[in-house]
Amino acid sequence: MPVSAERRPEDHGGPDGGEALLSVRDLLRVLRRRLWMILVVALISTAAAVGLSLLQTPVYEASIQVLVGQDQGVVTEDASAAAGLQQVTQTMTELANTRTVAEGVIQELDLSATPDQLLGNMTVQQTEQTQVIQISYSDPDPELAATVADTTGEVFSEQVSEVSSDANAVTATVWEQASAPDSPTSPQPLRNGTLGLIMGLMLGVGIAFLREHLDDSWHSPEEAERVSGVPTFGVIRTFDARKKPLGKEKKDAPGPLEG
Repeated sequence: MPVSAERRPEDHGGPDGGEALLSVRDLLRVLRRRLWMILVVALISTAAAVGLSLLQTPVYEASIQVLVGQDQGVVTEDASAAAGLQQVTQTMTELANTRTVAEGVIQELDLSATPDQLLGNMTVQQTEQTQVIQISYSDPDPELAATVADTTGEVFSEQVSEVSSDANAVTATVWEQASAPDSPTSPQPLRNGTLGLIMGLMLGVGIAFLREHLDDSWHSPEEAERVSGVPTFGVIRTFDARKKPLGKEKKDAPGPLEG
């Protein structure tokens, strides 16, 4: 039976007409036969991820810590008072990320950015179950990132003191100032390349099994015997009848007829 014979539509299904289940051996055979395709897709995906990462502008992030309390720069030791201040810190976290603070920072540093642009590069979050607020600012210039973060803490602290002027008022104190970062937070070519490799392998395996599903030819005598149910007695090799057999010289063309 020829190996290149086409499968019948019913050959794809099992005894009940459903889709035949592939064994682990079949899966490994498909992966081995399409390995080159999987590797090519993975290589292209990895190269694209790393290339796009290298084309991006590096962004640096600087952070400060602001302590919320009732005494300037003093950590509350009373448990009940500390629990109450932690609730207040949640509100203070929301206030630190407002246009009022952003406008004060822009005016202080004479920046050309709008409040929305400044807030878009800023991250404000409370350290869980503490009286500490972390304010981070991202910018392509590491020095500017640190300056904006520090100024934000100072402006926020001043604005809080203005609205809380009595003796038991809540205070916001810059506990730790920012330092210019040495390495960018993004992009990360190594991480992106790893993710690209994983996604490429997954995509390559998916394409390999899709092509295997669409390929309706038989690749081995054993497969032909298993699908058709008829024993295979021999294999007809593919040959080109136009090629001259080895060792056989080309016959001379007949000459013209003589009169």
